[in-house]
Amino acid sequence: MKVKFPNIQSPKKSDICYATQNRQDSVKEVIKNSEVLIVIGSKNSSNSNRLREIADNQGKPSYLVDGVEDIDNEWLNGITSIGLTAGASAPEILVQEVVSFLMSSGGTEVIEVDGAEESVSFPIPALLKE
Repeated sequence: MKVKFPNIQSPKKSDICYATQNRQDSVKEVIKNSEVLIVIGSKNSSNSNRLREIADNQGKPSYLVDGVEDIDNEWLNGITSIGLTAGASAPEILVQEVVSFLMSSGGTEVIEVDGAEESVSFPIPALLKE
């Protein structure tokens, strides 16, 4: 972009993908104590696919779902610990729906893993404030 539009302004590099990096770091911890990983996110999201790949690279089965309706009960047969994460743009309501489904399907405990605190903010450009 800078070559074609030399005067383009963009966020500082550290502002880009902080949520993605935080989720990847958290999944690396979650998968240590999980037999399977469910990732809530779009199939065309590189972020969500990368979360799934992290589990695959650890030899753990993982599944990318848009929501609770995509979960196959066969994935859960004989499983006692399930990791759950979501892509950075997945709505929290979808996460809560999957947690509710898993609890109603025999889950007994939800253990949340603390990730990095996300405090990056993106100010409204001055031009838009006018």
